[in-house]
Parts: sequence; C-alpha cells; structure tokens
Amino acid sequence: MSIFSPALSARFDTLVAKYPVKRSALIPMLLYAQDEVGYLSDAVIAEVAERIGITQLDVRNVATYYSMLRFKPAGKFNIQVCTNISCMLRGAYELYERFQDELHIGHKGVTPDGVFSLEEVECIGVCCWAPAIQVNYAFHDELTPNDVPKILAEYKGKAGNSGANGSVKNA
Repeated sequence: MSIFSPALSARFDTLVAKYPVKRSALIPMLLYAQDEVGYLSDAVIAEVAERIGITQLDVRNVATYYSMLRFKPAGKFNIQVCTNISCMLRGAYELYERFQDELHIGHKGVTPDGVFSLEEVECIGVCCWAPAIQVNYAFHDELTPNDVPKILAEYKGKAGNSGANGSVKNA
C-alpha cells in the first residue's frame, strides 16, 4: 500500500516509464512527494527507493545535495530569502532580518502555528529583480523590509484556504 495519493502514485508511474533509466525520475519524484507530504520522511524515502529500484541510502545521498529538499516539516508557507550577491547588495540581509523579527524564528525555523517557515537561500534565480523571496513557488521581487508585514498578512489570510496536505490553493 502506498503512502501517496492515487493521483501522485499514477504520476510516479508515468515519470518512471518516461525515462530509460528509472533513477532519472528521482528528483522530480522527491519534489512531488515533498509537495504532497510536506517533507522527505523515512517512509517517503523508502517508497521512492522501492519504486525506482535503488537503495534508501542512494535516495538520501541525492536528496541531501539539494537545498530545496527537506527532511523536516516546513510551514504551510515556506519563505526563502535570497542572499546571493545581487540580492545582498540591494538589501537582502535587512529583508531577512525583518522576516526574522516579524516571525520570531531563525533559519529553517517554523512558527508555532505551523503557518510560516523561513530560510536563507543562496539563489532563487531572479537577480534582475533583487532583492527577492520565494514563498512556496511564488516569487516576490524588488522588496524592502517595509514590504514584509504586507506579505505576511497576505499569506496569513490564505492560511485558512489550504488543503489537507498543507498545499495552498492559488498561492
């Protein structure tokens, strides 16, 4: 019996069939699993390994390489503040500090209500619009620390519209 929804199980089957080497489906499978479960639990790692015929250690070795994959639950809204050079030069650290002050959490912290998590990341690929953040899969750019309360209020308002798995509709 799978720990994943029938829809995700079917998606995995399609992915594995698409690649000549099953292992090539590993990263997309981990991302989709993380979206559904919230993080890469031991059960997630075990089932993904079994589905593509590799060891759990092989899955962990790949997963630990990528910062976007996590082994602990994050908030419903995972805020990633880019502090790479372009963002840093345009105030990313001040932005990050404002998020820390408003949320009362640090790097990879989760608010007590589970709504927000925060992390400093190396690059989210929107250097032209620095400083920028990513909340789940939504980008916010050309920000100042004064934008932080509005962003947090927007997502706090959406927190009640989330599905059972913590994913957010229209976020």
